[in-house]
Amino acid sequence: MGHSKDMAPRIGFVGIGLMGSRMSQRLLQAGYELIIWNRSPDKCQTLVTQGATLAPTLAYVAEHSDIIFLCLADTHAVESVVFDEQGLANALSSGQLIVDFSSITPDATRLFAQRLAAQNIHWLDCPVSGGVMGAEKGTLILMAGGEAAQIERFKPIAQHLGQKLTHMGDAGTGQITKICNQMIVASNAVLIAETVALAAKAGVDARQLAPALAGGFADSLPLQILAPRMATDSFEPVQWKVQTLLKDLDNAVALAKENTSSTPISALASQLLRLHAATGASLEDLSSVVKLFKNADLK
Repeated sequence: MGHSKDMAPRIGFVGIGLMGSRMSQRLLQAGYELIIWNRSPDKCQTLVTQGATLAPTLAYVAEHSDIIFLCLADTHAVESVVFDEQGLANALSSGQLIVDFSSITPDATRLFAQRLAAQNIHWLDCPVSGGVMGAEKGTLILMAGGEAAQIERFKPIAQHLGQKLTHMGDAGTGQITKICNQMIVASNAVLIAETVALAAKAGVDARQLAPALAGGFADSLPLQILAPRMATDSFEPVQWKVQTLLKDLDNAVALAKENTSSTPISALASQLLRLHAATGASLEDLSSVVKLFKNADLK
């Protein structure tokens, strides 16, 4: 790699979507040398104009980066990017660090970390919470699994991305923590949709619900973000997509079965979100789940 320990690490960033693009922008603003790759290169052009280098291949990312960040859709996407024939693993060097911001299964995370450890490649699973808004403002919550020494290595960079980084334990524990986070978010979102629809049907201006409840026991970030969007039928994907939450809830169901833990509320939220996605809403914002309650009488 040829980089002095006193120099800022060169960062590779794979996955320039809603979250990855905002996180990459913050890294550029912080002065890091950034090498980016995305399956659809056109999504990288804004970052290139801001100073990022567009990598022609994943091998280029591996060969020119000290630390590589992943922000991908699911477990299959992460495995493909890292371990396919043209993936990162074939071009990585001893001592490099991969930090995976994706939300994937804990079992796969442990397996990926073990496979790369044989090459002396370090892996942190570090999913985030805070959505697109948190990514833009650098106020994400980061929950990480992996070696303590690698957490320390990552901390100086993490401060530009989020307000808090917590080491949860060994590989896979970051993903388990994110699953817990998403169980709360998804269940809360369905309940908020239920209340917004009820308020409107009962004669309350639902646009006033979030401001009226602000600061009380029922208040939450999801309430303040989702309720106004639900009340005004604003369903463009700016925060969470329905299909993303469904994927995370599927991971929660699998984890619960593996640990013989009962999760009835999350299971109900999953059923309702899947029913909603089946209407063609899988790519809409999570706020669109209110349509289930506005447009139908669920018994």
